[in-house]
Amino acid sequence: MFSKETYIQRRDALKKTVGKGVLLFFGNDEAGANYADNCYPFRQDSTFLYFFGLPYAGLAAMIDIDSDCEIIFGNELTVDDIVWMGAQPSLREKCNLAGVSHVRPAEDLAAYLERAVFSGRQVHYLPPYRAEHVLKLQALLGVKPGGEKPSLDFIRTVVGLRNYKSEEEIAEIERACRVTAEMHLTAMRAVRPGRYEYEVVAEIEAVARRHNCRLSFPTIATVNGQTLHNHCHGNRIESGRLFLVDAGAETEMGYAGDMSTTVPADDTFTPRQREVYELQVACQEISVAALCPGIRFEEVYDLSARVIVVGLTALGLMRGDVTEAVALGAHALFYPHGLGHMMGLDVHDMENLGEIYVGHDGKPKSGQFGRRSLRLARKLEPGFVHTIEPGIYFIPELIDRWKSEKRFTSFINYDKVEAYRNIGGIRNEEDYLITPDGARLLGTKIGRHAADVEAIRRMQV
Repeated sequence: MFSKETYIQRRDALKKTVGKGVLLFFGNDEAGANYADNCYPFRQDSTFLYFFGLPYAGLAAMIDIDSDCEIIFGNELTVDDIVWMGAQPSLREKCNLAGVSHVRPAEDLAAYLERAVFSGRQVHYLPPYRAEHVLKLQALLGVKPGGEKPSLDFIRTVVGLRNYKSEEEIAEIERACRVTAEMHLTAMRAVRPGRYEYEVVAEIEAVARRHNCRLSFPTIATVNGQTLHNHCHGNRIESGRLFLVDAGAETEMGYAGDMSTTVPADDTFTPRQREVYELQVACQEISVAALCPGIRFEEVYDLSARVIVVGLTALGLMRGDVTEAVALGAHALFYPHGLGHMMGLDVHDMENLGEIYVGHDGKPKSGQFGRRSLRLARKLEPGFVHTIEPGIYFIPELIDRWKSEKRFTSFINYDKVEAYRNIGGIRNEEDYLITPDGARLLGTKIGRHAADVEAIRRMQV
């Protein structure tokens, strides 16, 4: 945890901005994987962590703005709990670390909320993303299934606070990014023909464990990089293939790192792989160079898309006016996702609160294929932490669909695309902090050009 002053200041800022009413926070509960005592790894709700810092199951919290009262609801451990879990500080002692002096049994929450509702005060809550939260809203506030009405004021205020990372948060994120970079360097050296994907995954995830970190999301490590979120690890790595890794570490306090790397199965890239790979790296570098306060991230995305179209045109895969191709979405055959996303206590920061508020500043998202996947489009500001991850993909099913529909034939040379259809996917990803005068890489710099990757590959474990 940070110092209790950090959490007190965060809650004070929250109360001042929302202004009145009761703010309800649900912490997460343990969840049985296949029976009650065999649980999934516990992870506290990130907004609960941000304002209270307590990484324990079974808690809820209330900030009564009108009464200027902050309460943690939960139960003390019993002797049976201590037998199985060992001695721990009392709940009151834990709450003192967060600067909260009022602690009540979990069963008191219902009566407190009932009095608040009876007196006509607004109970603010955030969008529920777990079934347990939905059930609690139904029981405590009489919310009908599907009838949840999260507080927009609460959402906007939380986003407005969490989007701007403090120095102590940046230090935690940077630690996560350093461990994440080590995970990727390990993967780059571990990949070779004949190994299975799961063998590489084992080495990647062992790095996180050695640093007392967990994973910030399920590891992607695959020879089928054209499948954007491929969590299958059962394939044998064959010569001539590319291997894509997307993995990240999460610190004990819950802050995330997120990087991607693409390497050849062999010691070197094939000529065709190298062509496309170096185009992705050029796109990455130009996108990073454009980062600064005041620029809209969608402008950086458009720049990245134009770089890809220009490069693919030089290879004969695309043609026509570059600006028009990007505006109409022809590039999305090869680049079907966004350029990056906010990152912090969540690897996709506050995605449960709504991308439209976190990454789009409340403005509607585009419905265009590819562009509609922009998780971040808003004007960049100092204190934002986000990823940069353009990619180039050859997805046979998408190629075949667009070709049969004769989509964008004035921009796409489908005959030439056929020669590249088995390359797979190429993505490199880095994490950046927006500073007052530009942007700063978080974590350890990894050489991304083909020659850099091949040099790292020669140092195989």
